[in-house]
Amino acid sequence: MDDQNKNLILATALSFVVILVWFVLFPPPEPDPVAETPTEQVQTTADGTGTVPAGTSDQPTAAAPGVETPVAAIEAPRIDIDTDRVEGSISLAGGRIDDLRLKNYRVTIEPDADIVTVLAPVGAPDAYYALQGWAPAGDLAADAVPGPSTEWTQVGTGGLTVDTPVILEWNNGNGLTFRREIAVDDQYMFDITQSVRNDGDTAVRAAPYGMVVRHGEPSDLKNFFILHEGAVSMADGELSETNWDEIPDADVDPAWGRPAIVTNGVAEGWIGFTDHYWQTILVPEVGSTFDQALTYDQAANVYRAVTRLPTRTIAPGETVTSETQMFAGPKEWETLQDYQASGIGGFIDSIDWGWFFFLTKPIFWLLHELNKLIGNMGLSIITLTLIIKAVLFPLAYKSYVSMARMKELQPQMEKLKADAGDDRQKMQQGMMELYKKNKVNPAAGCLPILLQIPIFFSLYKVIFVTIELRHAPFFGPFQDLSAPDPTSIFNFFGLLPWGTPEAGSIMALIFIGILPLLLGISMFIQQKLNPAPTDPTQQMIFAWMPWVFMFMLGGFASGLVVYWIANNTITFTQQYLIMRSQGYTPDILGNIKGGFKRTPKDAKK
Repeated sequence: MDDQNKNLILATALSFVVILVWFVLFPPPEPDPVAETPTEQVQTTADGTGTVPAGTSDQPTAAAPGVETPVAAIEAPRIDIDTDRVEGSISLAGGRIDDLRLKNYRVTIEPDADIVTVLAPVGAPDAYYALQGWAPAGDLAADAVPGPSTEWTQVGTGGLTVDTPVILEWNNGNGLTFRREIAVDDQYMFDITQSVRNDGDTAVRAAPYGMVVRHGEPSDLKNFFILHEGAVSMADGELSETNWDEIPDADVDPAWGRPAIVTNGVAEGWIGFTDHYWQTILVPEVGSTFDQALTYDQAANVYRAVTRLPTRTIAPGETVTSETQMFAGPKEWETLQDYQASGIGGFIDSIDWGWFFFLTKPIFWLLHELNKLIGNMGLSIITLTLIIKAVLFPLAYKSYVSMARMKELQPQMEKLKADAGDDRQKMQQGMMELYKKNKVNPAAGCLPILLQIPIFFSLYKVIFVTIELRHAPFFGPFQDLSAPDPTSIFNFFGLLPWGTPEAGSIMALIFIGILPLLLGISMFIQQKLNPAPTDPTQQMIFAWMPWVFMFMLGGFASGLVVYWIANNTITFTQQYLIMRSQGYTPDILGNIKGGFKRTPKDAKK
């Protein structure tokens, strides 16, 4: 490979790294507030739940007859939720599930840290909750159905557990009795069964709906290009990921009266909002066609993910029932797989696998299985690296053999350059003839590097996105492989009596930890398998590259740095042994000083 091609590949690789680091240190700015362009007035409750159209064949009517204050939402009577996985409560104001925490997850790795909150009521920071109801249609008045502020009555006593569902009831005083049964399984799935009994003299029409409501964007929004946060939905096998800023920018839908992204006539699917590790998803009953909608209310700064089933006619003496499931919890691989196997199509794809899903999915599956077998995520990453290097070994072998043969041709190549002078065409032709005569492929050394880039990116995606890496310990101070190295030169890796610089600060980037140092050293030693390039510019770039990477990757997830160290170590071992087998003994100490020693072929053993 000539110097021009080397420079091109080097520039491409460095550009990729620079762009990646730029987005890490300088994420895209927050979107500007969307200018209010009200095309029509829409009734909105104080909690922002607003209007749900009853159906495309009916005039939209308000789903809520009144308003509520934040204090009323928090202080309304409540029913406790308590299982092995979750705790919280259901508000009788609207019968909403608006208070949910995860018992098995904490905010930080400290043993006494608060457990993670998923849902919160109106008036609390980051209000986020789920509602179900009936949108009136035809001649049915808005106040004839329960709204977001309607106070329900519990039938019976006791809280919601895995073994004991709760039943809520509300009578409108005009012959309609609304009933809601809420059950929860031993994981994170709620089953909500709504029914309407018509004891009146005339038929009425209403459409069942479900709604996940979020007040503003989450305060802990990562806003990182590698991670999707916002809305996620599946409609008849087609996955859609919608960023927060895309919903307000949508066109105003006449049926919804506000910016909305609508998918009508979905036969099978789900919709909701997703964070880094948690999500809340609505799954309408199987076998029912429904509409999906993502809407935004600018006046209240409220996002909604809505499922609306077709309008139903409830004849006198008839009871109509509708079922919805709601998932609220962590995006655990095995849990989502179980729900997918039970009939929720594509549920595992609510995890953001990215463009390289054909790599990220198998890489994570293998890493997950290795961790189940080994019981340590750091050792599992090292084992995964060994497996990846073993799979790529045939290509690596050809690459290193080609590199060794090219080194054998180095004196002839230098003679060609001297003879050709400034005639680059003559030099290129001479080199091609030399490669052909000696059966050397100059591009063979680049292929493993090109294959390594998507694998590296996919593994980074897996480590950053999946919850199984969150707070996963390795050993000693490395108790969270999804976080940067917690050690620092600043306090000599914990031996000096003061703390480390704050994570993400300039000081933390300068005073790196143990893992980035090992990364730089391993990259430096691997580089010294070969002598320094003769070109002064390339020599300078190669000399600085290990230390530049050391500082750039110092703020990355520890698990990724562990992978890179393991990869460098294995690559060094492979290359050293293959070069020895081809008649060369790399003189590492000599190369540090600028020398290189060749082993005669007759002495090779």
